[in-house]
Amino acid sequence: MFEIVKSGGLLMIPILGCSVVAAAIIIERLWTLQQKRVLPDNLSRTVWKWVEKKQLNDKNIKALDESSPLGAILAAGLKNRNRDRVVMKERIEDTGRHVIHDLERFLNSLGTIAAITPLLGLLGTVIGMIKVFAAITTHGVGDPSVLAQGISEALITTGAGLSVAIPALIGYRYLSSRVDSLVIQIEKEAMRLVDTLEGNNK
Repeated sequence: MFEIVKSGGLLMIPILGCSVVAAAIIIERLWTLQQKRVLPDNLSRTVWKWVEKKQLNDKNIKALDESSPLGAILAAGLKNRNRDRVVMKERIEDTGRHVIHDLERFLNSLGTIAAITPLLGLLGTVIGMIKVFAAITTHGVGDPSVLAQGISEALITTGAGLSVAIPALIGYRYLSSRVDSLVIQIEKEAMRLVDTLEGNNK
């Protein structure tokens, strides 16, 4: 394996670095974006009980804010429960932007890796072919072993770049759709809270 990497030339170093970073991002985001971590099952029921039993207080709201992304958004609404609907929605939307930003953390980096690793592989191909033509100019075409190094470097870097890019792209697409799905569910819960609080205020 080490010999294959060595044969790919210097461009194998950034390609391997990209593979490590991409794997770390995918694992971290899969852990962070679990349904139970973003949208705990019993969280909404707990909030509705607080609303119904008039148990809303600073301690409960602070705990809710720190519990999960959904909790942070619901807490933003509860903090402004006695204000107009427009103000309440603005506070929820503002908090929602921060929550979405946190959910999408590192995804742009993953998308960048998916885009640049094939280009690094292509650059390795170009460099390998330049070496092939340089060898032909120097030694002619009579000795295949002279050409083998350049051709090997071209093929290895191309294969390595694609091997990193394909799973990185799959991970990026899956995680992006995962974030979109979670955001839709969070929006539903937030609007339900706004409607409930507005009804209580009236």
